[in-house]
Amino acid sequence: MPRKESPLPDGDDPVVRFAAGLRELRRTAGGPSYRDLAARAHYSVATLSSAAAGRRLPSLEVTRGYVRACEGDVEQWEALWHTTTAGIASAQHAADATAPPQEQDDSPYPGLASFGSGQSRFFFGRERVVEQLRRRLTEQRFVAVFGASGAGKSSVLHAGLSPCLRSEGRIVITLTPGARPLEEMAVRLAAHSATTPGRLLAELRGHPENLHLLLRQIACAGPEPCEVVLVVDQFEEIFTLCSRPTERDPFIDALVLAAGAQNSACRVVLGVRADFYAHCIAHVGLARTLDAAMVTLGPMDSEELHRAICRPAAAVGCRVEGQLLAYLTAQAHGNAGMLPLLSHALLETWRHRRGTLLSMEACRTAGSIEHALSHTAERFYETLSSRQKDAARHLFLRLIAVGEGTEDTKRRIRRSELSADPDTAAILDRAACERLITVDGRHVELTHEALIRGWPRLRGWLAEDREVLRTRRQLTEAAAAWTHLEHDPGALLRGTRLEAARPLARAGDTGLTATEKAFLDASLAAEGADRAAAARRRRRRRLLTAVSAVLLAVSLTTSLLAVRANREVTAQRDDAVARNASAAATELVHRSPDLAARVALAAYRLRPGRQGRDALLSTLMSTWTAHSAEMYALDVSPDGTVLATACRDHTVRLWDMRDPRHPRRTAVLNGHSDAVYAVAMRPGGSVLASAGADGVLSLWDIADPRRPHRLSTVQTGTRTVRALAFSPTGRTLVSAGSGGDMVLWDTRSVRRPRRGVSLPGHRDEVRSVAFSADGRLLASAGGGDKRVILWDMTSPGHPVERADWPAHDTTTLAVAFNQRTGVLATSGGGDHPVKLWDVTGAHRPALLAALAGPTDVVGSVAFSPDGRTLAAGSDDRTARIWRMSSPRRPEKDAVLVGFTTAVLGIRFTPDGRQAVVGVFDGTAHTLPTDFGKVVADACRFAGTPLTHDEWRHYLGGVPYRRPC
Repeated sequence: MPRKESPLPDGDDPVVRFAAGLRELRRTAGGPSYRDLAARAHYSVATLSSAAAGRRLPSLEVTRGYVRACEGDVEQWEALWHTTTAGIASAQHAADATAPPQEQDDSPYPGLASFGSGQSRFFFGRERVVEQLRRRLTEQRFVAVFGASGAGKSSVLHAGLSPCLRSEGRIVITLTPGARPLEEMAVRLAAHSATTPGRLLAELRGHPENLHLLLRQIACAGPEPCEVVLVVDQFEEIFTLCSRPTERDPFIDALVLAAGAQNSACRVVLGVRADFYAHCIAHVGLARTLDAAMVTLGPMDSEELHRAICRPAAAVGCRVEGQLLAYLTAQAHGNAGMLPLLSHALLETWRHRRGTLLSMEACRTAGSIEHALSHTAERFYETLSSRQKDAARHLFLRLIAVGEGTEDTKRRIRRSELSADPDTAAILDRAACERLITVDGRHVELTHEALIRGWPRLRGWLAEDREVLRTRRQLTEAAAAWTHLEHDPGALLRGTRLEAARPLARAGDTGLTATEKAFLDASLAAEGADRAAAARRRRRRRLLTAVSAVLLAVSLTTSLLAVRANREVTAQRDDAVARNASAAATELVHRSPDLAARVALAAYRLRPGRQGRDALLSTLMSTWTAHSAEMYALDVSPDGTVLATACRDHTVRLWDMRDPRHPRRTAVLNGHSDAVYAVAMRPGGSVLASAGADGVLSLWDIADPRRPHRLSTVQTGTRTVRALAFSPTGRTLVSAGSGGDMVLWDTRSVRRPRRGVSLPGHRDEVRSVAFSADGRLLASAGGGDKRVILWDMTSPGHPVERADWPAHDTTTLAVAFNQRTGVLATSGGGDHPVKLWDVTGAHRPALLAALAGPTDVVGSVAFSPDGRTLAAGSDDRTARIWRMSSPRRPEKDAVLVGFTTAVLGIRFTPDGRQAVVGVFDGTAHTLPTDFGKVVADACRFAGTPLTHDEWRHYLGGVPYRRPC
């Protein structure tokens, strides 16, 4: 039985009453366990149980999740939450000055985290350094701030210098290099320019000297010219996380050249850990620049420490006790790396304060400056189960880059590098609440490297596992490269690298991810296969020697065997060269598309195969920039001549697709006040529907795509519309989105669409809707609730729910009907992110096939008009094509690669001859679907063949041969 809840605190304050209401709601729902509620609400057990504990008011999002899981009235509880919040604020406003100040989500002390630009009002003590940096930047264009770990470099740059520069009218662009510094720079600069990250990345890789031209363009883009200041924090990551010199050197070159250009419009500021100075001066250009660019960030003096300790508290109406001030100053004085521990001790003292006073007693309760961090970390660790403790050890060690002649550093990793099990999610949730780690979108990292020094248990783990961690880090990087190359056998571990990793397999290392385990297993299997092949070759050589010695008369037979062996060796060589050339071609797509096509064609002609064919098709796609910001949706008109694309910039764009390889923009539809998430073409082709984050549904007349105009606009009542679909007759339109809302609209009059019935059922945001070919069925995908609901639309005014089932393991994102067979395709997350269902009978939908291949969630699926082709776009930056010879056994036809970000959608033209692929970075791609003809005509598409020099570079070791 589930453990009984603790009694609510005494008293009748609004928080206790709110918690009592949540408990009563759970009781009336049948008393489900918090584990069951967590599975329904997608919040941790600890978060949901804390919501009903009566100690503090839960956030509005947690409240919604709790109520949905108990099947309560969400709108009623939202109103109650706002009423309770107002009551708390009123009670605190009436309290006297000795009462504790209002609890805030963010204390004036960030703890282990650095001060951000939004916390500059709490940042004190470094005014002298900030002014010194401001003066230096006035005199020179390149400045590097060196300091020990924990000296406060990030806070100085983000909360001190950046706001100061912005107040002077300068454009400040901040970035942290990470493992792919050029990619990070491209993403940051794209937000200030009129081009996409993919194009910027290709430009910076090929021509780093052009960074200063791009920054000049950004500086001149506003009403008045100004300077751009590029702030690169944690610059040491280019040595600790970026393992490829081909990525690191162009990044450094770009910074040095941009600041040193004669007509430069930028200034560069670096934040560097002091123990990486030797690494910096190993780069010739950077070493020369650093001669006059260094600013050293040392310890704070007593006056600066007093300001850093007292002024943040004073900013929120609190004060620091004199005894506590003297103690903290004595502990931190003269030690530049002590600031994170000082800030963490102040944060914990803030949490234990009474009234408006931060006292020595509260600091002792928190563990004092020496032990506050370890107390927090140990408190977090002791709340975990024994299994979670083992998982926490592996998680924290994975977040550390072991130093090579330097101190250990924190390591920023993708969330996908960690296990997806509930224990890991719970650990991340609790550690983030304690500010030990930072979870930012898809990334996870230690909040500060002070945790490595200040938590004895973590230091012990590092001492025990240091060599294993180095090996595991190398394995992680190699597994990532193997995954990027689509499991190319040439990327597997061999030789000494495999021998170093072999103990991890023998020990059954639980710290490895599923990808790393699969990579190591594949490497060991390949080694076994290589040994068996070598043994066979040795036996063959012995046999040939014996036959040659004993049977000279059969020299002809011996010669034939030798010829065959030579052919096998040649074939193996050609296979390896072709694989490597195909991989190189996909890397070249964004930097040099013409060269990429020629390399891919040469590789395919050398050794035709699936990988070479996929690379060739990927390089022959026609690519253009549809939007300069993120693109969310696309649709093709029924006659195939018009493409509509929707974007974050509030616009919809129309494209003339009569020449699919050279689309032309015909119009931009303005009118939405926020991002546009969905577009749908009405059968007949003259009406387009659009909707998005503003909750508005707009219908447009696009009979003349060069002069479209709006027909009507209605409020859907849905906060955010994510999906639109017309029925085959065009008389009904369905809109769907946040909160599980689905609304039917009568669109027989497109100038006055009438709202019809609402379709209940989903508990999460509806991400996709689709009608069957005859319009009798409507399918919807419920995102986080993992469900697909099938509606009988025989009578559109009275739809009837026909089936409701969980289609995928983690999330269900898209649905599509095969217009020829009626088969329903769904996509989402899990081991089989694409599934095919038989929904033709009255029985529960039957699973026909579960398709694997994508390594991330699949956000879109589409059938060709003739139903013979299925396409799926994934967040792993691939588009996959299957031939539907049988719905139970679809045949994989192609994997299109080379996209820079997630594939958001695929649409076929009505004649099925072209596929249009939309990518989140704003680019669109077209490719004929007759792949056999595309390959046959590749010479015409690729143009001139490779030169002899290009052949030697990409296919060295194989004699030159003209592919065409």
